[in-house]
Amino acid sequence: MNDDREERARVLVVDDQPANVRLLDAILTSHGHLVSSAASGEEALEVLTAAEHDVVLLDILMPGIDGYEVCRAIRERPGTAYLPVVMVTASGVEQKVEALRAGADDFLTKPIDRPELLARVASLARIKRYQDTIRRQAAELADWNRELETRVADHVAQLQRMERLRRFLSPQLAELIVDSGDESFLESHRREIVVVFCDLRGFTPFAESSEPEEVMGVLAQYHQAVGDLVFHFEGTLERFTGDGLMVFFNDPVRCEDGPLRAIRMSVAMRARVRSLAEAWARQGHDLALGIGIAQGYATLGTIGFDGRLDYAAIGTVTNLGSRLCSDAGPWQILATERVHVAAGPTVRGEDVGVRTLRGFSRPVHAFAVTGIDNPQAAP
Repeated sequence: MNDDREERARVLVVDDQPANVRLLDAILTSHGHLVSSAASGEEALEVLTAAEHDVVLLDILMPGIDGYEVCRAIRERPGTAYLPVVMVTASGVEQKVEALRAGADDFLTKPIDRPELLARVASLARIKRYQDTIRRQAAELADWNRELETRVADHVAQLQRMERLRRFLSPQLAELIVDSGDESFLESHRREIVVVFCDLRGFTPFAESSEPEEVMGVLAQYHQAVGDLVFHFEGTLERFTGDGLMVFFNDPVRCEDGPLRAIRMSVAMRARVRSLAEAWARQGHDLALGIGIAQGYATLGTIGFDGRLDYAAIGTVTNLGSRLCSDAGPWQILATERVHVAAGPTVRGEDVGVRTLRGFSRPVHAFAVTGIDNPQAAP
């Protein structure tokens, strides 16, 4: 007996003569094949519906529907359309031609020749295994394509989320939030933040007296210099407005050292823009940087419309930071007393007294930041 499972075939013998069925069964099972039988065409179709087979040995002359009709029915069914069918004939050419028209793959002539039977079954079973492999691979490919489409769609959605978040967050924070899948922070909420405003002194007369291309070149250098520091200190970029910039800390990612980060970022910005201003001065442009820093509560969340959404902070603290920035002189960093004290002893500053700021009924006690110890330390 052949014990190689790969060579075994599941054979359905369809014949209304029990003696013929027993003969075929004896030959096939002795060589390891698995044999089932049906005594009519109707029964054969029921058996094929209930279980999968590799080869059908189909007698032509049977009561009820004959072998030709059974073969045509097998070919019409999607699940058995390519199932190998061997027609067992008692005569010659006419039955073979009709069998071919019905969709038969091969023939056996009665009386059955044992070697021929085994060769036919082995050959067609091998073809059936190839067909099964192709169908399985096609199904696996279809599954893989669906999975790939899903992955691509997820990746595109992730890139879109990343692009949206990177408008106002550092790349590492944007990636952290995208990986977590949590964007609940975009919903409106209230939190204490530290706000930094900065803009260029002398920018308006410079823009009025210069060509647009020259103005854009200066802005590109300025934005590149300060924008990189926003990301380095893990601040949240609220907006660029020409020469103006607003950044805040402690939202959406909380940080315990928001005041210190804000001052350290501002000091680093001032140093970078000073270097740029030296080159601008050689071109005849008198530009300097002014910065204001304030701390307080704000309402934060997305604003805008579909297709253009921004993340914004709304509250008095943003107005206070803006007014301090406007009040600051060239290269001056003005911080509220609260920010200066909360930043800790590493910050060096001068008490510049109280300032009366437009839109605020009470004077604001401010400090001018002159420097910071160990400014190169990691944020």
